[in-house]
Amino acid sequence: MAILFSSFRIRELSFRNRIFVSPMCQYSSVDGVPNDWHLVHLGSRAVGGAALVMVEASGVSPEGRISPYDMGIWSPAQHDAFRPIARFIKEQGAVPGIQLAHAGRKASTDVPWRGGGPLTPDRGAWQPQAPSALPFTAAHAVPHALTAPEIDVVVRQFAEAAQRSLSAGFETIEIHMAHGYLLHEFLSPLSNRRTDEYGGGLENRARLPLAVARAVREVWPAHLPVFVRISASDWVEGGWDLDQSIRLAQWLKDTGIDLIDCSSGGLTADARIPAGAGFQVPFAAAIRAQAGIATGAVGLIADPFQAEQIVATGQADVVLMAREFLRDPYWPLHAAQRLKVDLTWPQQYQRAKP
Repeated sequence: MAILFSSFRIRELSFRNRIFVSPMCQYSSVDGVPNDWHLVHLGSRAVGGAALVMVEASGVSPEGRISPYDMGIWSPAQHDAFRPIARFIKEQGAVPGIQLAHAGRKASTDVPWRGGGPLTPDRGAWQPQAPSALPFTAAHAVPHALTAPEIDVVVRQFAEAAQRSLSAGFETIEIHMAHGYLLHEFLSPLSNRRTDEYGGGLENRARLPLAVARAVREVWPAHLPVFVRISASDWVEGGWDLDQSIRLAQWLKDTGIDLIDCSSGGLTADARIPAGAGFQVPFAAAIRAQAGIATGAVGLIADPFQAEQIVATGQADVVLMAREFLRDPYWPLHAAQRLKVDLTWPQQYQRAKP
């Protein structure tokens, strides 16, 4: 048995293998409500053999969405629409998960296939929120710098979103602290220029992300895991980096976070990112070794032997894949064939198994 297809246990939840579906925005919701597209999109990855199927970044508030077409988890209608999706994922043997997010200063943008640029007022633009009144680019709206009472509201929104997610049937939460969105903006000195208790040194810049982690962990059942996705580097001199990520991971572990999903970049539009196959795996390896917490490796992982090597050598505990799952919803079934693992196929598909 390849290590990639061995089970993985966190708290009291068992994952059938080490292959997780990374959150992938579909920009296909109306008022943040999931629909048939999401049921088929997410459900097919569960049928395809993944151990965890993670719902895309779901806004904890309307203003926390990237675009008007993003998923949300702030309303009863959203909660009710998620229930059959979470149930179907679990019925296929996968764990249903959801990523909770706030887009911060990168909110109020159009969908990628229309360019993804900032919305105009006639297209429903709203003022983004951020730690400081610094826009993402010169073309983006100047964000509203959150006040201390407004920061408390954000913490409460994450906790309430976690409660709704649990009621909807999700078994894993991932808090989005990466890719230049709100919590990452507080962490990085490039986007956080505050002079109060939420700005300045690392401990102050981490104050809101850690408060969110504690609030979510407090309302989430003790037997179920909570993940955090981070950008381990801004890829910009003077920005967020691996050393700070390791320290943050240690603090997150102390708050009860179970796994760090190690991505990078997204804070600035001009970062020079050396993207290539497995280019972020060293972040997962360093955080796993130095912070003593489980990690997930993500980023241009596509080959089964590459994925096996990552987990077999202890560089990460799991691999998270996005684009490759868009190309092939049944990647785990096909990967098992290449790794000579006799994986059980869904009974409806047995007659097609090689």
